[in-house]
Amino acid sequence: MKNPLYWALLVGMTVLLMEQGLPVRSQGDQSDNKMMDNITVKQGDTVTLSCAQGDDVKHTAWLNRSSILYAGEDKWSVDPRVSLMTRNQEEFTIKIENVDMTDEGLYVCAVQTNSRPRTTSVHILVQVPPKIINLSRDIVVNEGSNVTLMCQASGKPEPSISWRLAPSSGDLASDDEYLDIPSISRQRAGTYECTAVNDIDTDVQTVDITVNYAPTVSEGRDVGVTLGQRGVLECEADAVPEADFEWYKDDRRIFNGFDGMEIINTGSLSKLTFFNVSDGDYGNYTCVATNKLGNSNTSFLLYVVIEPTSSTLLQGPRAVQDGSGGAMGVHSHTSLLFIVFLPFLLRF
Repeated sequence: MKNPLYWALLVGMTVLLMEQGLPVRSQGDQSDNKMMDNITVKQGDTVTLSCAQGDDVKHTAWLNRSSILYAGEDKWSVDPRVSLMTRNQEEFTIKIENVDMTDEGLYVCAVQTNSRPRTTSVHILVQVPPKIINLSRDIVVNEGSNVTLMCQASGKPEPSISWRLAPSSGDLASDDEYLDIPSISRQRAGTYECTAVNDIDTDVQTVDITVNYAPTVSEGRDVGVTLGQRGVLECEADAVPEADFEWYKDDRRIFNGFDGMEIINTGSLSKLTFFNVSDGDYGNYTCVATNKLGNSNTSFLLYVVIEPTSSTLLQGPRAVQDGSGGAMGVHSHTSLLFIVFLPFLLRF
C-alpha cells in the first residue's frame, strides 16, 4: 500500500499531461478518469469540490494544478480559505471560501482503490465584477477647448464601457473608453458618468467638467424714483468663474458707501441701492461685469418721478403759485409732457 505522497505525485503527473492536452492514462481503464463540467463562480463566493468514493478506497487527495490541498484528512495547503467538508465512503468534499482569480484553474481528485487509481478533474472559472481602474480627473477648461475623457476598467468577462452626460435621459455620449468633446461649449459642462458593465455587475464613476466663459450681462432696466425715496438698480451677469462688478455714474466709478449708495454683490447679481434719492443721483449709470476671460456692461437710467399732492389734484392747474402768492400760470398739459419726456432728456 502506497502512502498519500505517492498518490499526490502520481496525480501531479496526471495534471501535467492534462494541461498539455495529452491523453491521461492510469493503472486502470481510460474510463476510470472523469472530467466534470466546468464550475463558474463569482469572485468572493464559496465553491465546493466533491468526488465520489467507494468501499475499496484506500487513499484520496485533492490537488490544485501541482499543489496538494488535502491528502485524506491531512491538510497540505497553508491557505486558510481551504477546508475539508466531508470525507467518508460516499464522498470527499473540500471548499474554498472567498474565491479569487488566483484560484482559477484545474483541480483533480485522485483516488486509490484496492485495484487501481482513478482521477476526477474539474476546471474552476472565476468571474470578476467590473471595476473602473483608470479614470480622468475633474477638469476646468475654457469654452472652445478640445476635451478628451478616459475610462478603463478590469473584470471578467471583459466589461463594456459607455459615457453619458448626467442627468440626461439615457442618451449615450460614447460607447468607448474615450470620450472626445471638440470645441466644448458651456452647455456641455457638467457631470459625466462612465459605466462599466459585464454579466456580473456594474461600476459607475463620474468626472466633472467646468467650462469657463466670459460674462454676459442682462440688459439694464431704467428705474424711476421719487425724490427722497429709496431706489435700486440691479445688474445680472452670467459667467464662469463668477464675475466681479463695478458701477459707474457717467465716467466716475462708484464705491460702496459713496454719497450714501450701497453696492451688494451676491453671486451673479449686483445691486446698487440709493437710500434717499437726491437731485444729484438722477442720471446715467453703467454696470461692468469682469472675469479673467473678458467683460461685459450695460447701462441704466435713474430718472425722477413726480407724484402730485392731494391739494394739487383738488385745486387743478391754477393752484401752483410762486413765492409771492401770485399765480404762476402753469399749464397741466405742459407739466405732464415734461414728466413723460424727462427720462429721455437725461440720456443726452
